[in-house]
Amino acid sequence: CETCSKEEAKYRCPRCMKYSCSLLCVKKHKLTQSCNGVRDKTAFVSINEFTDLNLLSDYRFLEDVGRTADAAARRCTMHSPATKRLLYCLRNKARGCNIELKTLPVGFTKRRENSTTFNSMENKFYWHLKLIFPHCHAEYTLKGVPDDKTLADILKPYIDPVESDPIVCQRLKIYTASPQSDVQILMKIENRNRNSVRYNKLDASRSLLDNLKGKVIIEYPTLFVVLKTLKNDMVILGQDGSEPTQSTGSESSSLSSMEEGEIRDSS
Repeated sequence: CETCSKEEAKYRCPRCMKYSCSLLCVKKHKLTQSCNGVRDKTAFVSINEFTDLNLLSDYRFLEDVGRTADAAARRCTMHSPATKRLLYCLRNKARGCNIELKTLPVGFTKRRENSTTFNSMENKFYWHLKLIFPHCHAEYTLKGVPDDKTLADILKPYIDPVESDPIVCQRLKIYTASPQSDVQILMKIENRNRNSVRYNKLDASRSLLDNLKGKVIIEYPTLFVVLKTLKNDMVILGQDGSEPTQSTGSESSSLSSMEEGEIRDSS
């Protein structure tokens, strides 16, 4: 025992690694050494001494940090009157534009991701927007998209053969190689049964705000960019949406699994 030096040691302090023989010596050691007895999870361990137990300890420490940070963020957001006022204002402004904007409870991924704001000076929405290109299994997130920007201008950096980024262009080459008239922009219709998923067809020449009017949006818009020819060949689709046609090809199953339903033009 490193406290009394009389008895055989039975305990070892997780903090300073001092040996003690009894509860009395443990308490005395904590008092004299100003030791709290709590293991230092961030103490340096050389690579030669690093074991599986140290690895497990580090992993658990990171998990604890993640849980603590997440809990703090939830409490801050959940109980912040300012946040509630901003959400109410955002929904109210959307309602004034004939858009039914719904927000999810704190903790949902889309709630954390959403960066949509409303500029009162400009009387304009700046949307958080997600673009999904199912034929290439690609998706991109845009922030601060003004509501008066046309969908064609929004898509230019992605599928325009001249203005798109070379790396993005290469990834979406099936879109950039197709004529612009073949591109369709669809948005899922919310509040429908899971077995009757439908999509609205949007007008690329009109603004984002005009396309969102009269629709239900959960947190932020998610747009699916598809090609007419591939869509007709690959997606289970009937003329009236009730009688599905046969789909073929390897890409058909991948597109269907990504969208989990039928794609039907609103017209």
